[in-house]
Amino acid sequence: MNTGSIVGLFATTVGGVPKPRVESIEVTTLGIRNEIIRDKKHHGGEQKAVCLLADSIIEELQSTGHPIAGGSTGENILLNVSPHLLEQGVQLEFSTVVLEITMPAPPCKTIAESFIDGEFNLLSHKKYPGQTRWYARVLTEGTIHQNETVSINSIA
Repeated sequence: MNTGSIVGLFATTVGGVPKPRVESIEVTTLGIRNEIIRDKKHHGGEQKAVCLLADSIIEELQSTGHPIAGGSTGENILLNVSPHLLEQGVQLEFSTVVLEITMPAPPCKTIAESFIDGEFNLLSHKKYPGQTRWYARVLTEGTIHQNETVSINSIA
């Protein structure tokens, strides 16, 4: 089992991006309590309840000049973990919450301002495997707080 930590938590009560930093998020099977999701066709719901991203992906993109930052691409949880640990079926255990990764989160033009020349496809799992945000479903509801640790249970 691997462990990591939370670098940032992000949620919006008005919808869209960037999502502002928050101290904690209350996680339910349908998503973050009180968070507004404007495009429910593509975001939210049981299989896309929470959006995750490894902070090293942001750091790498920033090092090449992209203006990406925590929350700017719609993630709810920014994690200090190796991006190679995140894949479909992996479970993440926080203090009271358990999530299971369901699928990569396809990038869209809404997050284009986070990239030089609007190159939002730099977060495309199809084009750049592993360099993506991930959707997760909620196995155990609860509250996640800033600076918590997370245990990552890889698929067997």
